[in-house]
Amino acid sequence: MSIEIETKLGQIDIADEVIATIAGDVASSQVGVVGMTSKKYIRDSFTDLLKKENNSKGVVVSRNDKSYVVDVYVVVTYGVKISEVARNIQENIKYNLAKQLNIQAEEINVYIQDVRLMID
Repeated sequence: MSIEIETKLGQIDIADEVIATIAGDVASSQVGVVGMTSKKYIRDSFTDLLKKENNSKGVVVSRNDKSYVVDVYVVVTYGVKISEVARNIQENIKYNLAKQLNIQAEEINVYIQDVRLMID
């Protein structure tokens, strides 16, 4: 599926993977987020979590009529307030999708897959 935008010069198609990439970049940049992971977290290794190109892997985008549901799977740092990190992820994804793509997400669900102790 894709977003179809009709302009006076023609049509613009934006793939759902773009939504996933934006959501993944926003989520991974939040304070307290170690990395993105897939729905099947057990198969991912810790080194895979830290790769920047895996951000969209931890995001599932689905569409209901003309609204979007975004599911984000993250690993957070031990000691952070998990509810606050999740709320920040939701608000920032909503803002960035509206600003960059002019779309509104009906739901942004954040799934905390693990908590990691980060040693400096």
